[in-house]
Amino acid sequence: MIRRDFCTNSLLAATIGLSKPHLFAPQTSTAACALPKFPDAAGLTEYVSEFILRTKYEDIPGDVITLGKKTILDGFGLALAGSVSVSGPIIRKYLETLGLCGGIASIIGTKMKVPPRFAALANGISIHADDYDDTGSALHLTAPVLPAAFSLCELGRKSGKDFMLSYHVGVEVESKIGDALSPRHNGNGFHTTGTCGSFGSVAACAKLHDLNRAQTARALGLAASQASGLRDNFGTMTKPFHAGHAAECGVASADLVSMGWTAAEDILEAPLGFYQAEGGTFEPSAIVDRLGKPWVFASPGDLIKRFPCGTIQQGVMDEILRLIRENNIKAGDVNIVEIGGNQHNVNTLFHHRPTTGLEAKFSMEFSVSILLVEGKAGLSEFTDSVVQRVDVQDMIRRSRFHVDPGLNKQASEGGNLQSILVESNIIKIHMKDGRVIVGRSGLAKGSPENPMSYDEVADKFRRNADFANWPQRKTESVIEKVKWLEDLPDIGDLTASLTI
Repeated sequence: MIRRDFCTNSLLAATIGLSKPHLFAPQTSTAACALPKFPDAAGLTEYVSEFILRTKYEDIPGDVITLGKKTILDGFGLALAGSVSVSGPIIRKYLETLGLCGGIASIIGTKMKVPPRFAALANGISIHADDYDDTGSALHLTAPVLPAAFSLCELGRKSGKDFMLSYHVGVEVESKIGDALSPRHNGNGFHTTGTCGSFGSVAACAKLHDLNRAQTARALGLAASQASGLRDNFGTMTKPFHAGHAAECGVASADLVSMGWTAAEDILEAPLGFYQAEGGTFEPSAIVDRLGKPWVFASPGDLIKRFPCGTIQQGVMDEILRLIRENNIKAGDVNIVEIGGNQHNVNTLFHHRPTTGLEAKFSMEFSVSILLVEGKAGLSEFTDSVVQRVDVQDMIRRSRFHVDPGLNKQASEGGNLQSILVESNIIKIHMKDGRVIVGRSGLAKGSPENPMSYDEVADKFRRNADFANWPQRKTESVIEKVKWLEDLPDIGDLTASLTI
């Protein structure tokens, strides 16, 4: 018996006495443990490497470039806000203890400069620190790729077009690799932003290093050995570390391979490679002849978040605000709130009684409660002090996120991870006067079907910059420079507006 199969055996689950048994539940059936024959996909890593090597800026459709600018602007704003998050000062202090100050790559929101791999680490952590960053396909797209591309572009004084090309190549590679994952990857506890994000980061860096096909394949192989991240860490500083680590390992892998480092050149399709080790199987057709056909920003698209918490809550929070507004609901008049969702999403939001701001980001109960109590949910609300308030905790105790058997359509029909994350939820607000106010979540503001305009993303950027006490002059400069990023001859012009 394969060790992984043994460790997911239901008898072992009962014996161990897990602290979060509900997270383990989806893997306890015999069907979930059965492994299909591993696919024969010879040449897959070579195909991905060729895409990275051959793609030119002119190959990217104009609408994809336009969509990408919104996520790039959003990412920079989140890096500014994340620089003052609880994790930002800690990672910078750590880098200082290593004697790394005095490098050439910037940590956004600060005056600190370090070697590129460590700038990618710090900026990746900051972008994902508040879980306010975009999601598409199977993962958070921007946090692993933007910091890596930005650090190498700053080092090499690359143009805005160079930056956008490497960014889009990285996002495309990580998303398609994520699309091919077995459901077992996520179900067994892997966090795709850390695992697949490593491939996006190294793809962007291989492009900027101008690696050849064999070198690019090796860089993918080296990054795969570092691809990591576990979902049990959701609600702690380690979740954003996954994104930062993915960004860092891409820079380090491309650097080392450019100097002659070796690694396997078939890491995706190999029987002892990435997909076998981290899922048992995969779907090659999600990658083969699919890179850039269509580009992920064109289809299925990307969600830019309205609220600083998980993707799952976004549509529910939109609907809760609508119900509050149309029914003049006050928290004191509410008896119980019930949110019905699918099994995967209830498992993911496992902090049902959060006590910290980070835990609250993975709590449907808090996300609903804070809107009922405060009528808003921004960065200032997702803090320890607010979460621990008596009135907020009281509302949390009157809220319940549970599995509704009728809401597992996407999983039962083989939908991808993103479609499962945004599947509808049923909302029932039981009022003390006996009324039951019912709603159903739809596609959130910021989703591909209900997108934010560039100006709306710019407004979000301004709020994040203001949260970091960023100078207004520099804030407006970033908005303008990203809007016309293709005209920048040197990315350093943008760097100056993002650093002290």
